[in-house]
Amino acid sequence: MGMVEGILLTIITAATPLLIAALGELVAERSGVLNLGVEGMMAVGAVCGFAVALESGNPALGVLAAIVGGMIMAALFGIVTLIFVANQVATGLALTLFGLGLSGMLGSAYVGRPGARLTSLDLPVLSDLPVVGRLVFGLDPITYLGLALAIGVWLFLFRSRAGLVLRAVGDSHSSAHALGYRVIRVRFFAVLFGGACAGLAGGYLSLVYTPQWAQAMTAGRGWIALALVVFATWLPGRVVLGALLFGAVSILQLHAQALGVGIPSQFLSMLPYLTTILVLVIISRNRILLRVNTPACLGQPFVPDR
Repeated sequence: MGMVEGILLTIITAATPLLIAALGELVAERSGVLNLGVEGMMAVGAVCGFAVALESGNPALGVLAAIVGGMIMAALFGIVTLIFVANQVATGLALTLFGLGLSGMLGSAYVGRPGARLTSLDLPVLSDLPVVGRLVFGLDPITYLGLALAIGVWLFLFRSRAGLVLRAVGDSHSSAHALGYRVIRVRFFAVLFGGACAGLAGGYLSLVYTPQWAQAMTAGRGWIALALVVFATWLPGRVVLGALLFGAVSILQLHAQALGVGIPSQFLSMLPYLTTILVLVIISRNRILLRVNTPACLGQPFVPDR
């Protein structure tokens, strides 16, 4: 039972950064913006969170710094694509490369240094319950925040007027503009939210998952989060399930290596990314469902009438 509990805990831990980053990208894409810079924003969030937490000795400040770092990167993307109407795909790829390089430069002084870890909650009695104690009442605050974000994003998108406006902008920016909605403003705030979530996901990696800094420690999780949004067909509930699935694949391959399974370790290490490709291939076959749920103007610039 202890081993099963440990595996479930590590799956939840591995799924949390994917869940948070994917929720932010989901909101951005629902507004009609495709931001491929999630990996770069996560990397900057990770180094900002680690550096501030280490220098201040306060992990909570590190979490805030990670969010701010991600938002600054997202604001850069928003200015270039929404104000100057640059190509979103090219800008997103450039943002990823820039974020990885910038994080490596900023974090060069912190490589190998032990960081300030964000401690998990420990509720008396409840945390000591068999199995469910640690799985439900003994997680870190960011994990609970990720679950709250999933619920909040669903309520925002499908149970609020602001969410209806955002979806309207994503479905038809021209019609939304004709109705008087400020398309660029809506999209800019959606992009900022995506950056905040990506930064928080990066901070989770350096403050909870592995409380240390290493260059490129995001290890492709930003790309998996992008694929997870498509896998979930832009629905928050499915993002939670998809994050657990991808987290399980990532963790189970480590346990398989530890148990000495007769499969090359290189193949096991690539399983999370192979799963991502297979999921995208399967989804691409269901074109009718994608046409119904995909924002009609995803990735297309909006230029207001002069």
